[in-house]
Amino acid sequence: MDRLIFTAFSGLNASMVRQRVIASNMANTQTVGYREDTLQFTPMTLKGNSLEVRALSDSEVRGANMAQGSLTETGRQLDIAMVGQALLTVQAQDGQEAYTRRGDLTVSATGVLENGDGRPVMGENGPITVPPGGRVSIAPDGQVLVRDPATPDAPPNRVDRLKLATPAGTRIEKGLDGLFRVYGGGTLPGDLEARVVPGSLEQSNVKPSEVLVQMVEAQRLFDIRTKLISTAKDVDESSAALMRVT
Repeated sequence: MDRLIFTAFSGLNASMVRQRVIASNMANTQTVGYREDTLQFTPMTLKGNSLEVRALSDSEVRGANMAQGSLTETGRQLDIAMVGQALLTVQAQDGQEAYTRRGDLTVSATGVLENGDGRPVMGENGPITVPPGGRVSIAPDGQVLVRDPATPDAPPNRVDRLKLATPAGTRIEKGLDGLFRVYGGGTLPGDLEARVVPGSLEQSNVKPSEVLVQMVEAQRLFDIRTKLISTAKDVDESSAALMRVT
């Protein structure tokens, strides 16, 4: 019973982690630029004369599915969708650089350019700020342009350029805030060749039908592992009854 109960308990923990990941993905099927969380299972065998038969399981969110989501045309000048694997650089809560695919940008009351999560968007010289009253737009190469409404025929003024980073060749990890960071610390280099699609937004790459199937499978697996606990109890009681036989 001892070997069976530990194996079943390990499996139950893995199933609970998997269900939380599936629930998070399902909750973000409509989140702009969301990347589906991926779960990695690692078998862990305890070494020893009497322990090596125990094959436990360790599960952890290791990364995200970086496949591109579908593009939706909005016509809004501050909406952008990154092309290819480019990531938009924003300022995280701790003041450090972080990266996202969420491109629903707005201008705050203080003139700071922010994305839909309220994170300041980084440019070539730090967080981007725009002068009040101007009409802000984003060019395909990431330039932030401001046009004076008083002179609509005049060419727009360049304020800054979005820092579009490339993760190629660098390991990144996804945090609990949904932002990507360089594994172990550091920043990603800017990609001057990166492009965006103005007036469009990239949708979540989570497929609702697949997530529903995963949820059903996870629930059934959890039920099976729960029954193993009951089986272990029955085996233990039967063994104890045999020991009492005189």
